[in-house]
Amino acid sequence: MISWRKHYRKALVAIGLLLSTSASIYAQDAATGDPKNGETLFKTNCAACHALDKQLVGPSLGGVVERLEKEHGLGKDWLHKWIVNSMDVVNSGDKYANEVFEKFNKIPMSPFPNLSEKDIDDILAYTSNPPAPEPAKPAAAPEGAKQANEELAQESKADLQSKLIIGSLLAVVGLLIWVLLRLRGLIKLQRSGNLDPERARKVEHLYNRFNLVGNGLMTVLAVVALYGVWNWLMWIGVYKGYKPEQPIYFSHKIHVGENNIDCQLCHSGAKYGKVSEIPSMNVCMNCHRGISEYKGAYIEPGKTKEFYDGEIQKIYQATGWDAGSQSYTGKTKPVQWVRIHNMPDFVFFNHAQHVVAGEKAIIDSHNKKNPNDKIDVVCKACHGKVDEMNVVQMANDFTMGWCIECHRTTEVDMTNGYNKEYFAKLHDKLKKQYPKSQGKITVDAIGGLECGKCHY
Repeated sequence: MISWRKHYRKALVAIGLLLSTSASIYAQDAATGDPKNGETLFKTNCAACHALDKQLVGPSLGGVVERLEKEHGLGKDWLHKWIVNSMDVVNSGDKYANEVFEKFNKIPMSPFPNLSEKDIDDILAYTSNPPAPEPAKPAAAPEGAKQANEELAQESKADLQSKLIIGSLLAVVGLLIWVLLRLRGLIKLQRSGNLDPERARKVEHLYNRFNLVGNGLMTVLAVVALYGVWNWLMWIGVYKGYKPEQPIYFSHKIHVGENNIDCQLCHSGAKYGKVSEIPSMNVCMNCHRGISEYKGAYIEPGKTKEFYDGEIQKIYQATGWDAGSQSYTGKTKPVQWVRIHNMPDFVFFNHAQHVVAGEKAIIDSHNKKNPNDKIDVVCKACHGKVDEMNVVQMANDFTMGWCIECHRTTEVDMTNGYNKEYFAKLHDKLKKQYPKSQGKITVDAIGGLECGKCHY
């Protein structure tokens, strides 16, 4: 019995030691925090105003826990209070809190009552020991490679066609020159009186025999020439594939494709006005005030991180932003962007009408006609898959025929409240007029082909 009590006591001591060890380990983990989770929380809540390695709107936070402990004798409990509500700490009369408040122009830090103590510990762990960044991966996107191969194939095909046309024209020109030279020789012989009558009769017979062929050939050449002139005139102002070099390199693939930035965040006029508008540099600075270097995983072939960093610096030069002092100098350099899409002055086009009223109808129509190339954003129907373009180019012809074809094939969404009410009588009339349409009405049926809709 005594032996049993002895072992029982040892078991209790072991259990107690185990529990205390587990508690201490848990407490240590809780105090230390999870840097990986802290990185996510930092980017979500703090990155707009803070960075680890430099001052932005607020001070740099790299090693802030150790720095405050060493320089001001403040521990994590002070940082917890400051992060939850900085103004409570300032109003309490805390000396260091008021120094920071004065230094940063009395701009209060946003309170974060939603963050738990563990969340804050994770953020502080990230500031003390940030995880190593993942190495940048070069672009090996199959979509990009496919697009590049298609462009090369189209260029090769166009080059071959051009060579065949030029070769044929040179052959015809050579034949005509030979005929002219022969005729010129005969004329000289006739004038000199040395032309053999028999030879002259043979030439006249040959001429009469092939006169019809010659006239037919001249007619064909005249038609081809007229078609060439007409085709050239028809393609004036059509620049499909046009992608000019811009003063500041801007990759839509990085901004839209990799970072999922909505088109209308920058092109806000597309939803509410006629013109989509080129965003001002202030729109760029909304993000790049806190993003002074590229840290993305995607890098375009032929480009480097240093190249992207240099382009960001061009934004700062254009806006007069001093990243060191986090202030504007007033010395700006306006950017002269090269316009890609530009409608003629006599054409009226309203972006809002297509982006808002026609959004569902346009997307459905495009996906129905292109089942292997579906889109999810209405902008892509006209501008192509911009989220896959490093350099934006004109993706379509934007000719009158191209627009009319779209109006003839795009069905109006008669299920939404506005159209159902506005076109109620017209809808019933059209269903009777076009019984085979099965109630499906296209844009041309509601005035989409009227001249005055698009031309002043």
